[in-house]
Order: sequence, then structure tokens, then C-alpha cells
Amino acid sequence: MNTSIPTKTFHELRQWLLERQEVALLDVRDEDRFAQAHPLFAANLPLARLALEAWRRIPRLATEIVLYDDGEGLAASAARTLRQQGYSRVSLLAGGLQGWREAGGELFIDVNVPSKAFGELVESQRHTPALSAQEVQALLQQKANVVVLDARRFDEYQTMNIPGSISVPGAELALRARSLAPDPATRIIVNCAGRTRSIIGAQSLLNAGIPNPVAALRNGTIGWTLEGQALERGARRRFAAVAPEQCAPAALGARAVADRAGVQRAQGVDLARFVAESERSTYLLDVRTPEEFLAGHLPGFRSAPGGQLVQETDVTAPVRGARMLLADDDGVRANMSASWLAQMGWEVWVLDDVSGAQALLRGLEPAPWIAVEPTLSDEQAAWAATPGRRYRRPYEGTDNPREAMQAYLDWEYGLVAQLARDGTHGFWVL
Repeated sequence: MNTSIPTKTFHELRQWLLERQEVALLDVRDEDRFAQAHPLFAANLPLARLALEAWRRIPRLATEIVLYDDGEGLAASAARTLRQQGYSRVSLLAGGLQGWREAGGELFIDVNVPSKAFGELVESQRHTPALSAQEVQALLQQKANVVVLDARRFDEYQTMNIPGSISVPGAELALRARSLAPDPATRIIVNCAGRTRSIIGAQSLLNAGIPNPVAALRNGTIGWTLEGQALERGARRRFAAVAPEQCAPAALGARAVADRAGVQRAQGVDLARFVAESERSTYLLDVRTPEEFLAGHLPGFRSAPGGQLVQETDVTAPVRGARMLLADDDGVRANMSASWLAQMGWEVWVLDDVSGAQALLRGLEPAPWIAVEPTLSDEQAAWAATPGRRYRRPYEGTDNPREAMQAYLDWEYGLVAQLARDGTHGFWVL
């Protein structure tokens, strides 16, 4: 080990997590290796892509960053790369992944584990209604008064979907459900590929006070496939625009949920304070659709569509303990997303003064403690463009072995027990 790089012990890191101090625990191995075993709040940032992505994912140069590998010798190289980019508090996890294991630290498999574990906790405490694949198939065959809403990204939906379903990614559900099911007697069924986005999507509608009966499709497209039922491919059905009379009640419901979750309200003065702070990290996130973001957004904000933000907190915000500030233009998507993030232990704010923020941000120069996009050498750029070993998700595509799909579901059902053993999560449920 390079002795010029300080180390942090398992116990030091665990205490930081319990106290919700800011820290980014980074696994610098390829994604496939990361998915085989990692701590709950570790984020995967492979060494090959570190120089390219660190500035975007770790916005403050003075962030506490702890790196590890599993004996491959990657973490020390990663530390040197981050120091070259200006990060000043970089250390190595003592003993790497093996040191975590020997100290009694819980290890998790797969990816996006904090969100998936949280989803299982929500279902266990709220008993989110769910229907089996066979029950949903029967309703569709009977042409019952039912609509199936797919909460995944549109590209995932196009790969395979429940026949007749409509693409309504995550945070769009509470905004658009009333227009897609205007008859309050219409049963709304929310699905994803596995479990998390089905559970969170269905519970979002219930929390927001949608009058329709709501249920998750139990086990998503995996459960559908395991029952031998056919999926549709290449579908292009998407949500339509929302009428003002449907947006207003959605906004009231979403704000009420966010208030119950303790979400805080930001005005221009708060935003100015956040941007000026040198000892605190703030993620500025636009939770609208990617198309809306590209058409125009607040300076300095990043695109983080709400449903995927809740699903992929480890990707969007690897600095555990950081602050998140969410923005939209309707008062629904930011509030619903924020309500879940608050329950996941984040300090989260919703920007209420979008027009004031526009003027404020336009004239600001980047602070010296904020990471900026680096200029990469040709060698670094070529290295970053080389794909590493990607983890094949058991719930993606259409040709996964049945054994792998069933094993994945069995693992998800065991996540609540793993959370209890780990003890650092800080999750709670409305």
C-alpha cells in the first residue's frame, strides 16, 4: 500500500455513516466485480472512468472520499488520480474490501442496493397492495377497467413490457395518473422489471391520495416471465400532456406528502447560501424528463429524472450525507421524489422560487471549491472509453435464465433482514 495515502478504518467510516457526515465510499473495480460484494452505501466508479466522471458525481473538492478495491491495487492509483484533479481529502479503506469483511461489515450484491433495500422496507411496513402476474393477466383478458403503467425508463419499456401497458417513468406517475385513469373506478397497476419501482410507484400514488384502486405488479416483468406469460416488445405508448385541472390536485397531494416527510423549501436566498458553502455538498437536480431538461433548465442543475433518481441514488449522489435540491415546473415531481429521498435519510429541499433562481444562477461563477470538468489526456480519454466488465442484471433483456431471475427475487425479499444486520441505513417510512 502507498503509505503517502492515509487510511480510514471500517469503524471510522461506519461512525460517519451513522452520524450522516458527508463521505463518498467509492469502489473502483469494474461494475461486475462491484456487484458481487460491496458495502451498502458504496458507489461504483471504476478506475478507468474516474477522471471522466468524478467531477460530476462528487461536486465538492473537499469531500471526504474513501476508496477501496479487493486487492487488485486499483485504489492507490485512483487516489492519485483524484488528487491530480484537486480533491484534497482522499484516503483508502484499511484492508480494502477484505478489511471491511473481517471487521464484520455487511456485504451486499447487485447494484442500486440502497434504493432496492428501501423499497423492500416500504413494502414490509406499508403492505403496498400487489397483484400477481396471473391476476393481472386475467384482468387484461377480461378487458376489465384497468390500466397498467410501466414505471421504468422509456428505453427499458421498449425492450419488453406488459402487453397494453403505458410508459410513465417513476416521478411522472403522480403527475399523470389522473389523465391516464380519469375514471376513479379504473384500477391502476404499476410495474417495473423487478420490484422496487413497482412498489415505490404504487405507494407514491397511494401516498398522494389518488382516488383509484392501486396495486403493484408483484415481481414485475420477471414475475410475468416466470409464469410463462408473453411480453410485448418495441411498444411506444407514452403519457400525454396533463390538463391544468388535473395538475392542480396532483400538486397539492405531492406537496402534502413532501411536507409530511419533512422536505424543506428553498427560495433564492437558500440557493445562494448553498452555492456559497465551502464545507457542504449540494446536488442541484432537475427531476423532469430528459426532453424537458434539454429544452431548457436552470444553470448548474443536472438532469436526474425523479423515478431514476430514487432508484439510483448511489449513481446520482454518491456522497452520502450531502444535500439535494430538486427542481421541476409543476410542483409534483420534485415533491414526490423529495418525499422518498427524505425517508432514505437525505437532507432534501424543493426549489419553490424557480424564476428567482434563474436570475441568481446566471451571474454566478463556479466557486474554487467546486469540481470542474477536467481536460483529459488522449491516453485518459481512450482509457475511459474502454468498456469495463458490466454486470448483467437478471431483470434486463429477455433471455435471462429462469434460475437467475428467481434467485434475484429471493435476494430482494431478504434485503430487509440485511438492512437490520448492517444498521447504518437511517431509513424510515411514512
